[in-house]
Parts: sequence; C-alpha cells; structure tokens
Amino acid sequence: MFELRKLSYEKDSFDDFLSPTTFYFHHGKHHQNYVNNLNNLIQNSRLENANLYDIIKQTNGALFNNAAQIYNHDFYWDCIVPVSQIDQINADFQNALELNFNGLDSFKEKFLSAANAIFGSGWCWLVLNLENNKLEIIQTSNANTPIVDEKIPLLVVDVWEHAYYIDHKNARASYLEKFFNHINWAFVSTAFNWGKKEGFNSVKFYIHNLHGK
Repeated sequence: MFELRKLSYEKDSFDDFLSPTTFYFHHGKHHQNYVNNLNNLIQNSRLENANLYDIIKQTNGALFNNAAQIYNHDFYWDCIVPVSQIDQINADFQNALELNFNGLDSFKEKFLSAANAIFGSGWCWLVLNLENNKLEIIQTSNANTPIVDEKIPLLVVDVWEHAYYIDHKNARASYLEKFFNHINWAFVSTAFNWGKKEGFNSVKFYIHNLHGK
C-alpha cells in the first residue's frame, strides 16, 4: 500500500505564497485522497504489489489518474522551497537555460505564460527531451504527466484551482509569479543532472526513493 509523502518544510514557511490552510487541503486532503483511492483500487488485484511507476505506465482510467496525481504532486512539493536561491542553479543547467531559452529571464516569461494559458485544471512542466537532448516547456491537463511520453520532468507548477484558490482566489497569474520566487533550484538542477546521466532511470529512482517497491 502507498503512503502520503512527508514534506521537507514547515507548512507555515511560505509567507503570502501558500498558507498552512492551503497545505492542509492540498497536501493533507487532495494528495491524501489520491493515495487512498489508488490503494483501494489496487487492493486484492494483480497490481497490489506493483510500483507506482509501473501503474502509471501500464494503466488508464481511474488507476492512471490517481497514480499519476500522486507522482505529479510528489514532484510539485519538491519543486518549491520557503526561500528560493538563484545561486543554486548549477553551471550545466544554467548553460541549458541559455541554450534553450536565452537565459533565466526569458525562460520565466515563457514558462509563466504557458502555465497561465492552460484552460481548466492541469500542470505546466519543464522537461528534458532525451530524443533531442533539449529542454521543453509542456502543458498537461488533469492528471496527465510527461513520463508517459518518456520525457524527464525537471520542474512543475500545479494550476489546478485547489493549488492556489484559498490564497489567490482566481488570480492565477499572481500565484504563478510567487511560485517562481519559491522554486527549488537545487532540486531542479539535480533532476537535470541525473536526467542527463541516467536517462529515464532517474525518474524510476525518484519514485522508488519516495514509495519503494
């Protein structure tokens, strides 16, 4: 059975970006609900002892939706920190941003624009495309996730309304601007380095590190 991951920071440490109430509902209720739903769906089935990666890759419908949402949320929590530090962008990732987006400022503009343009519920990702070795900004709706297309996630922002409505109401743009000020650049840079070194095994390792199996 899967368990809700623990957060690596205090829920009251994000000032006006995310409140403890948002964490209570987003992490403690929504994320927990995906875990509970998946556990109920796989109980006494051939997938009862399957790992989360295989469930995401091999299923559809409710099984996929709940498994993918566990992963998407896991990754989102790691992409944010109470205090963001630009100097934690390592040289290799900095060079990739320059090569693919003409630098951090241009990347920010493109990433936030793509996230704000998503209609309804979904996610905006920065991924490493192993086919052309380039960074890409992609949008996914509902529970969809880049790993089904063999693209390695490096950064994600959640634009489901439950991610920001308590604190920002319908002002998604305000939420996104503050999100960018709380990006965990050390995590993003590490994800990039591991993706370049280990390919898609880096995704499997990430999931295994959180959920075992």
